[in-house]
Amino acid sequence: MSDTTAVPQQWTPIHGAPYQPVPHRPERIAADESIARAARLREAMGGRRTVRQFSSDPVPEQVVKDAIACAATAPSGAHQQPWTFVLVKDPQVRGLIREAAEHEERISYDGRLGEEWLAALRPLGTDAVKAHMTDAPALVVVFQQRYWVGEDGTRHKHYYVDESVGIAVGMLLSALHLSGLAALIHTPSPMRFLREVLDRPENEKAFAVIPVGYPADDCQVPGLVRKSLDQVLVEI
Repeated sequence: MSDTTAVPQQWTPIHGAPYQPVPHRPERIAADESIARAARLREAMGGRRTVRQFSSDPVPEQVVKDAIACAATAPSGAHQQPWTFVLVKDPQVRGLIREAAEHEERISYDGRLGEEWLAALRPLGTDAVKAHMTDAPALVVVFQQRYWVGEDGTRHKHYYVDESVGIAVGMLLSALHLSGLAALIHTPSPMRFLREVLDRPENEKAFAVIPVGYPADDCQVPGLVRKSLDQVLVEI
């Protein structure tokens, strides 16, 4: 009996390669089932909240890795997939990241942000203390790759990097939530320290830090209301 287990293809750059289409014939879902799935998804995503108070309880590592794999299916400019996800579990490294992030945040909250921005943040109850960096059992630090380097050392530009990585992060948050985990998007500014702490190459620029875990038993979130569908949807 032959082994028919499929071996995943290893990605290599396709820059300059000819167009080589392959068939795509996904099974069409019946309308009633599609409507039911969409309703369940809408309800599930309606419960997603940004969490800043995390339990230190460990989370299944494979769940986080599968969520990152989901994020990596995001569409990207010219299919160049300009992202790197760094999973940080080491408490000492998370402590270094928190220390550096709080340093930048203190400067921001002490005047760099400006009153208009501070007024926008006030209803969220945020401040320069970033305990979630060390309370959560894991951080996912997302980097965007501004360019890639070929085997001959030639630099090749990536396209629509901000848009591509932003979509991937949105998919990551969705996958984490639907898998039962909580998360937070944190974007300390400036974020150069993340590349230094995590020893990332020069072509990578930090995009976001995402603590991942379970909400603390006494977790609280701001009492916010999302815009309704008729406030965000325009039909033509």
